[in-house]
Amino acid sequence: MPRLTVPHTVFFDWHGTLADTFEAMYNAVEDMLPMLDELGLAPSLQSPVHGRTAEQSALLAHVREHRALPAGTKRERRVSRTEIFEILFGADEDAKHVAHEAFDRCYLRHFGEVHPFERGVRSMLGRLRTAGMRTGMLTNRRRVLFMHELSRVDGSGWNALFDVVVCGDDVRRRKPAPDMVHRGLEELGLRPSAEVWFVGDSTTDTIAAKEAGITAIYYNGAKWEPSDLVRIFPGTHRPDAIAGNFPALEALALPPQRRSG
Repeated sequence: MPRLTVPHTVFFDWHGTLADTFEAMYNAVEDMLPMLDELGLAPSLQSPVHGRTAEQSALLAHVREHRALPAGTKRERRVSRTEIFEILFGADEDAKHVAHEAFDRCYLRHFGEVHPFERGVRSMLGRLRTAGMRTGMLTNRRRVLFMHELSRVDGSGWNALFDVVVCGDDVRRRKPAPDMVHRGLEELGLRPSAEVWFVGDSTTDTIAAKEAGITAIYYNGAKWEPSDLVRIFPGTHRPDAIAGNFPALEALALPPQRRSG
């Protein structure tokens, strides 16, 4: 087990961490990619040589040629739309902003069905809160879309389980920029510290946490192999710990004296 500071606040990502919305997400991305030319985004596409891995280079090459995702990307269900846009547009913040806005419009045609990513998510959040921790949500999803999903998940919604919610349209720069973390800290009256954790399933979550000066916990819900994780994380932004499931996360966050029951 890594040596971590026990948190007083835990931020979570939404899609791919607490919730599964893969079907709608990939459908919306597939609707948006054929629009790259009319959106003026085609010139901003990165060259395949800029991919950090062979898989990223292949995704770039496929999108450039076909304006669609590779079949393997959709089948494996491991890469989020934010990671896709990071691969496609690199550091071009303006291009990513346009891409996210177009995605949101496409997502309106598909969103609605949402499921917990693992069984017991609601109970896990409840135990963290019972132990005295504050919990927050940092999601790149547009607020009106996210709040709809939050109210539907698990049949009755999880609205009461978060002390703060920061959505993609609340800030100019979405993750991996640290703006959403800064906003969440500000709304809770907190300063960045190791006692604030951000749990997310993508490199963009980890980068945002590290840039903001808080503890980054990578949730490996996609079950990447260790050799894959070494390749996908930038060398300067590696997570402070990796949790393969939520029981493992609880073991990291809750020392025995803070566990109920």
